Amino acid sequence: MKIFFALFFLLAIILAAYPFLDQSEKTETLSGLPWQIEIQADGSTRVFGLHIGRNTLADAIEILGDDFELAIIAASDETGSLEMYFGHYKAGLLSGKLVLLTDINVQTLKSWRNNAVKSEYMATGKAKKYALSTDDMPRALDEVIIGVTFIPAVNLDEEVILARFGIPENRVQSAGVVHYQYPDKGLDIALHEHAKEVLQYVEPDAFQNLLQPLQ
Repeated sequence: MKIFFALFFLLAIILAAYPFLDQSEKTETLSGLPWQIEIQADGSTRVFGLHIGRNTLADAIEILGDDFELAIIAASDETGSLEMYFGHYKAGLLSGKLVLLTDINVQTLKSWRNNAVKSEYMATGKAKKYALSTDDMPRALDEVIIGVTFIPAVNLDEEVILARFGIPENRVQSAGVVHYQYPDKGLDIALHEHAKEVLQYVEPDAFQNLLQPLQ
């Protein structure tokens, strides 16, 4: 299943609920926040401590910890994708869910699916989750992260997006969703009218991949 590439949120909203905290101190000392996107010398980006297009899934465990799930996610008519899921990401008072996406060739995915120790339908009932075998796990952890999706625990609005991420290069509206696009940062923020917001990060050179579903 294609996880819509792959965030969010502003500390100011949370801090406002905790007036006893020193906001300036927190902003300066916290790291791993979704708007802290570091542009590297080669044009690639680092966010949540992850260097997209360079770090592997094994690196992600070193950086983010071992509270994760790693599986192939696939709808019935798709080969699927290998994804690492952190359901309890937290930076200071900010929390949410992180999904790390990789780019594996079809034949390898099929082989790993066939070797899966178990499979089960996900909550939507539209896709299955395939747990990797112990033999395939080491190879999977060597895969490079090509995208990060962040789903914040707290809702966004336009004011927050503009305050924390700046003015987007483009705004695209599609099916009740407004996309705030930052190609130079490899970031697309999907502001949903009736669902959770989704922030998707890729290498800036691969930003066109985020536009294809909208086109």
